[in-house]
Amino acid sequence: MTDGSIVARVRSDASLVSQGIDMNIGTSIRCWAIVVLLVSMGGGMNACADGTSWKEELLLHDGRKLIVERSIVRKGRHEPFQRPPIGEESLSFKHPVTHERIRWKDEYGDDVGMSNFGLLMLEVDQAAAYIVAEPRGCLSYNKWGRPNPPYVVFKFKDGDWKRIALQELPARFNKPNLVMSSPDDEAKQAGGRLITAEMVNRINTPVAAWAMQPQYKTILREAMKPGSPGVGCEELVYYKGAWVGPGDSIGRRMMDRMSK
Repeated sequence: MTDGSIVARVRSDASLVSQGIDMNIGTSIRCWAIVVLLVSMGGGMNACADGTSWKEELLLHDGRKLIVERSIVRKGRHEPFQRPPIGEESLSFKHPVTHERIRWKDEYGDDVGMSNFGLLMLEVDQAAAYIVAEPRGCLSYNKWGRPNPPYVVFKFKDGDWKRIALQELPARFNKPNLVMSSPDDEAKQAGGRLITAEMVNRINTPVAAWAMQPQYKTILREAMKPGSPGVGCEELVYYKGAWVGPGDSIGRRMMDRMSK
């Protein structure tokens, strides 16, 4: 590894690979002129990426505070002249016990048209670290097994991030501590200043309708009622490059013909 950091990349095939990589800080790209040219030529929108990086202070379960570096790049499928979705997200921090520099990275997935997750919580326990995330949108929700409650949990230990069952997350880890909704916008509003733990709590305080949903107030341990927001996505399966219903024989035949 080139810089001693640990990287966990969430790839489009849902595999996790650890390796070292330098973090790009403070990148911001504007390319509307290129977008106009591409649209006029019938091209796609993925050529334009908008990146934001910032530092955020987390309040851990035991009262300690941890500063993390976060970065988001907006890119992916979207309507012309509409804002791209979050296409890549990374988070890095120095473990307070092992002093190891650890990095998490969620990469763009062609199958979902954006990144896979929205981050909710980072916690540490002795030499281990935990991340709780939610699938980003219905395609990701289906890709990651339709979890209920709608969380995907990862544990970092022995140099790697691995997915674990929600039941393996220590019960004392029960409150989201990362900026959850459009964190790059909140970082821009902060004007490059550190987003403190107090600011995180204020930003995450339930005001908007989405924030009133119980899975954002605390880390739920019991399944939610079927059809509730967060677990109400239509069931889909990924078949030969397209999402189809599990019993959609017409959709499967169409993809069979297209793949020949």
